[in-house]
Amino acid sequence: MAKPLLIKNARIVDPATDFDAIGALLVEDGTIIERVTGEHPGAPEGATIRDAKGMLLSPGLVDMRVFTGEPGHEYRETLSSAAKAAASGGVTSFMCMPDTLPAIDDGAVVDFIIRRAQAEAIVNVLPAAAITKGLAGKEITEFGLLKKAGAVCLSDGRHSIQSAALLRAAFTYAANFDMTIAHHVADNSLAGGGVMNAGLFATTLGLKGIPVEAETIPLSRDLQLARMSGVKYHAAQISCSRSVEILAAEKQSNSKISAGVSINNLTLNELDVGQYRTFFKLSPPLRAEDDRLATIGGLRAGTIDTIHSGHDPQDAEVKRRPFAEAAEGAIGLETLFAAALRLVHSGEVPLMTILGAMTSRPAQILGLNSGRLQKGAPADFILADIDYPWVVTENSILSRSQNTSFEGARFTGKVMATYVAGNCVFEHNREATD
Repeated sequence: MAKPLLIKNARIVDPATDFDAIGALLVEDGTIIERVTGEHPGAPEGATIRDAKGMLLSPGLVDMRVFTGEPGHEYRETLSSAAKAAASGGVTSFMCMPDTLPAIDDGAVVDFIIRRAQAEAIVNVLPAAAITKGLAGKEITEFGLLKKAGAVCLSDGRHSIQSAALLRAAFTYAANFDMTIAHHVADNSLAGGGVMNAGLFATTLGLKGIPVEAETIPLSRDLQLARMSGVKYHAAQISCSRSVEILAAEKQSNSKISAGVSINNLTLNELDVGQYRTFFKLSPPLRAEDDRLATIGGLRAGTIDTIHSGHDPQDAEVKRRPFAEAAEGAIGLETLFAAALRLVHSGEVPLMTILGAMTSRPAQILGLNSGRLQKGAPADFILADIDYPWVVTENSILSRSQNTSFEGARFTGKVMATYVAGNCVFEHNREATD
């Protein structure tokens, strides 16, 4: 049995209860026993006491969009390596996408992911099950069996279902099982083989563009079908101002819908592609600066609910190619927290809002007991120095893949310790980097 743990003199920020004060947190047997403002009256006998020295103590991050390579592509990322990367970035729970080999479209594969994660991963791994068999967009999977096996959500990952009729059936079926569907909105015919945001910059680079309509048209369709079926619907990731407007209007009459945004689309824009830099080839593509600012406004207003890393490890062989031929995707678990703090330090979004979009809100959407710092909740939390300066280097990356959009980026704010069920699973070595 682990010793009780008392974290004192911490700036405790808990978006679930709108709490922000200097205080202490007491943990026993992997569970939060007490949260107090100011000094704790006294630790239990034999407790481990840690002085946070004013550092931020927040719930561990819950990342709703993480791709791993296991099973099938372990050379890109295993559940173990993804979990280590997650812990270093303050992510204590992540939802792994079903884009594996085989796809997570069967109860046996869900069970494999859960068992493998319990044995190998130092953070909580939450499997999302495929909406369609083989992620082919043709035939619906057995939602009830997948839920019974332990799937927390339904998604076709990076694939977007093109058939409205199939989506309607899937939404209705999912509503019967009270399961959330997280769907990537993209019209393949409108995307038409495009590789970056459509516009003047794409034309200048001689690259085929993806118009925002490839996102907004299927989003409008999905929202109408969600209203019709009563499903809990999550637009997996949006990237443009028109999507924010569409969501804001629909949310006025449907409380069961939510939406996420990638940290890449919040903090980067199409100009970062520069001279064909393939680490910035993403899905959805990096949009214009006006679109980026609109997503920030949507996050601030509550129209956008969650921020995710979109962690998508790719090996050098598929990234070091001409831009049009390179694979999409970037890793992001290790930089999610620090990149999000850019919006706090710039004064664009309050810290409480940023943390809520990465802790309590995704936990609420997925029906988790985590993402909060309250009595009885799992002791999943982070200690962070939000003023700590650091630079992302290739040598510091823990992921098996190196395809980060933030290589060489200068950040202010870093996770110093990550706790899962009251156990410290990551500790930053200041001396090694200072």
